[in-house]
Amino acid sequence: MDVKLLWLVPPLLVLLVGCIYQMKDGVRNGHHHHRGFGHKHGESTLSIDIYAYTSKLGGVNPGFKVGFAIILLLMCVVADNLYVSISVILITTFVTVILGGIHFRKYLELLAIPIAFLIIGSIVILVNFSWGPAPESLVNLDCRWFTVFVTREGLGTTINLWGKAFGAVSAMYMMSLSTMSGEIFSVLRRLHVPMLIVELMNIMYRYIFILMDTQSRMRNSAESRLGYTTYKRAIYSFGNTAGNLLIVSMKRGGQFYDAMEARCYDGELKFLEDKKPLVAKQVILAALVVIYLVVVWIATMR
Repeated sequence: MDVKLLWLVPPLLVLLVGCIYQMKDGVRNGHHHHRGFGHKHGESTLSIDIYAYTSKLGGVNPGFKVGFAIILLLMCVVADNLYVSISVILITTFVTVILGGIHFRKYLELLAIPIAFLIIGSIVILVNFSWGPAPESLVNLDCRWFTVFVTREGLGTTINLWGKAFGAVSAMYMMSLSTMSGEIFSVLRRLHVPMLIVELMNIMYRYIFILMDTQSRMRNSAESRLGYTTYKRAIYSFGNTAGNLLIVSMKRGGQFYDAMEARCYDGELKFLEDKKPLVAKQVILAALVVIYLVVVWIATMR
């Protein structure tokens, strides 16, 4: 067994202990978790802010959460080390699921889209083609006119890249699932990010969920009228939904802007912010996590 794998034992043990504690707590409380926040048939698409609003980490200083997530992301990118990436994935999963209180199944559902993109991108890097005989490889598939093969170097590069990207995504999910968008934009504003960029990010974020909510409602309406019972009807319903989606979304977007102006919008979005002090204990724990990742990076260098 590779001795370097032992560095993954501490975060893995912490995650396992946290999962066991969460399961015992769920049994003790009669399995009362936030079932009402999932997306089911007949419901509209919910903003990811609902998970941040119900997170147990909602009372933590938003600047601290944003800064910690960015540090973990930079550790994944700069270290370019698979062991560091896996450690970040385990740590962020523990923070999001155990400390944040988000159900693990819901967390996996939210990660499904980025994981799908990562898998597709990894296949492009992993699989190679050759018109002649393939070099030394792990997998070699002769397709008569060409050869499909996978090399050891390509597999190592793909795994390392996948771990680095997934670690960075996990860090961003840790931030977004515990920090409301308004708080994130407030942090960016305090960091003196140009106001135009902050406003565009905020409005685009809102419009994305307007678009998703509109599509969800239109699909539910079509399903209630048996619009997806056959393949032909499904194609027809999909065409009508796609054709009307832009028009309806623009109308709802206009209503969104009218609502902003009705609330005295003057070109700058302002949110009511609760004072959430920075706790020394949290800073110390975050510093210990970063120190641990640095030690893992140094100890597993080739």
